[in-house]
Order: sequence, then structure tokens, then C-alpha cells
Amino acid sequence: MNTKSYAPQNELNLRIAKIQSLLNAQNIDAMIICSNANIYYTFGLVFNGYVFIPRNGHVTYFCRRPVGLTGENITYIYKPEQIAEYVTGIESIALELDIIPYSTITRLAKVFPNATIANASAIMRAARAIKTDYEQQRLRESGIKHAMAYSHIPAQFKNGMTDLELQVEIERFSRLQGCIGQFRISGESMEMFMGNLLCGENADNPTPYDFAMGGAGLDPSLPVGCNGTTIKPGMAVMVDMNGNYTGYMTDMTRVFACGELSDIAIKAHNCSRRIAAELAAMGTPGTEAKALYNRAIEIVQEEGLEDYFMGHKQKAGFIGHGVGIEINEAPVIAPKSRDILQAGNAIALEPKFVIPHVGAVGIENTYIVTETGMESITNAPEEIINLI
Repeated sequence: MNTKSYAPQNELNLRIAKIQSLLNAQNIDAMIICSNANIYYTFGLVFNGYVFIPRNGHVTYFCRRPVGLTGENITYIYKPEQIAEYVTGIESIALELDIIPYSTITRLAKVFPNATIANASAIMRAARAIKTDYEQQRLRESGIKHAMAYSHIPAQFKNGMTDLELQVEIERFSRLQGCIGQFRISGESMEMFMGNLLCGENADNPTPYDFAMGGAGLDPSLPVGCNGTTIKPGMAVMVDMNGNYTGYMTDMTRVFACGELSDIAIKAHNCSRRIAAELAAMGTPGTEAKALYNRAIEIVQEEGLEDYFMGHKQKAGFIGHGVGIEINEAPVIAPKSRDILQAGNAIALEPKFVIPHVGAVGIENTYIVTETGMESITNAPEEIINLI
């Protein structure tokens, strides 16, 4: 196996076995994947090329770049049509229909002209939803460093700062502590740099992306996040920054304040903490994801905070999502979700509120589903921390 891989061979074997089990369950002969996230999952290193996974037998890594990878299962090619020289007898092939361009799909389909085409995207999403012990450890390592970076935020704040200036200081510190900086998101309709810092009225600015929180952004080319607002007394400062320290991302939000916040903001923040605690206790294997969402809505209604929950002008339709190599993996905690929680799921819960004229409040933690509930791995203080 390739000596540059960061995942042990036995770990990669576990992942491949999981994928092959899903291929056999759907009676699909093989799969070809070529997206960066899925290549990283199956190889332990991103390369340019294709991973061929048969339902039984050895995987073949068809590589274009970089040069110099070694291993008995690595074959160098310069075009996908060459795969046909090494693989025959395929009657059904799964391709990443939800991810890769149509031109790539049609080109790969021609390699197997007599094969029926299935969707590899759903298979890979299911395989990656349950984290191995190794993946859970990588997530825990990210969570520890993520929390440490947040602990330094008050020291980085100076009176008169803008949201951008504070975000840059957080980014700088995080990068120096080992944050990779890559905010990997599945799907072409969502973009972000290293995370989101929102304060004051900007938190109520709608964004075109399917994120829980918005913000106008600094430029129309990326209309999300901080917009240059000066942080002033009475404003909430919500920090939802990058936790990718290991190739596996934790997602965490904490709220800071410039002076005293309104009573309704404090009530909403405490409600968020209540929701997170109750849902974490509920989240055992076999629990329907939508049941967590429904319980959150019940709590919000009990406290009379419906107008502010998951947005004010524009509301998000979910309160949680899987995390890992990408920030938006399975399962999804939403009202129509068909997902069922399984041991080993890594889930970010983010029951947030937007309070007009104040900003966004609420917490977000990353949890691992265990037999007794969801264990938080982002253990920074959850109370609102005053910056001045």
C-alpha cells in the first residue's frame, strides 16, 4: 500500500469491507469513485484519478497525479478509458451521480458500455456515516484543538474591532495551531471560507446557502458571514469557525458578548443549551433523526421562542447534520429525515436563535452516538462569555 497514506492499512481495509458489503446488498458488481472526499476515505490520501472497488476482491487505485505513489494496487493511467484494459465482466457499475460532472459520468459509463449504472453517492454516504474507531479518534483530536482555539478568543478581542478583524485573528491562531483550513462541503451549492463569525444585525441577513446562520459577507461573490460590522456594546458575537485539524472536522459554535445582552437573547441561549442536552440524552442508536428535531421544536414552543429559532428573517430547515471528512454528512436532523441514528455517527447539533438588533445566540457541539446517548467531543464552555 502507498507509503504516503495517513490511515493504516487495516483501517482502509475496514472501510473497503463496509463499501463492499453495501455493494453486495444492492447486487452491484463494482464502484468507481473520483471525488476528493471519497478518494481520501478509501485511500488515506487525495490523488487525481479513480478508485475501482469490486463487490469482492482487491481495490485498484488508478492514479494520474501525483507521480511516485507505490503499491501493488496502484496503476498509473492518463485517461479513464484505460481502465477497460484492467477490468472486464462488469454488468453493473456505481458512479458518483450526485457529485461528479455529467461529462465525467458519461465518459466513465462508456468504459463499461454494457453495464447498468447505479448511484455510488448514496452508498458512500451510508458507509461514511458510521465512523470507525480510528475516525472517531481523529474527530476527538480535532475537537480538543478546536476547543483550545476558542479558549483564546477573548484575548484576541480589542475594543473597536470589526467582525472581520476578530475573525482574521481567530483564523490566524487556528492555523498556527494546526488547522488545515480546508472547509470541505459536499455539493456545489454551498461555499464558505474558514467558517462564520456573525455579530449584531448581520446575523439576520439571509444567505443563499443551506447553512443554519447567514450574514451578508464581504462581497457578492461569497454572500455569507462577516460583513465588516464594528463590534459594539449590546451585540452578540457568534463564532462558528473551522475545526479541521486532522482531515476530520468538528463543528462548534460559541457566543461571546460585547457588554450585556438583552434578556430575550440570554433566554434563547439557555434554551439552546437545554435543547442540546435533552437531544444528546435522547440520541441513542435506533432513534429517528426526525424525533430529535420534533423534540427541539417542542422545547422552543414551550419557551415561546419560535420567531427566533434557526433564523429570524430566513429559517434553516434542520438543527443538526453529520460531520467528518465533509461538514454535511449523514445523518440529517430535520423534520422529514428518514435517517436512523447508529452507533458511530458523528453529529453536529446546532439549535440556534437570531435576535433582532442583538445577533445570533445558541451553541453547537459535535457528538458521537454511543449506546447510552450522544457524547460531546467539543467541550468548550457553553455560557455566553463577555469580551469586555
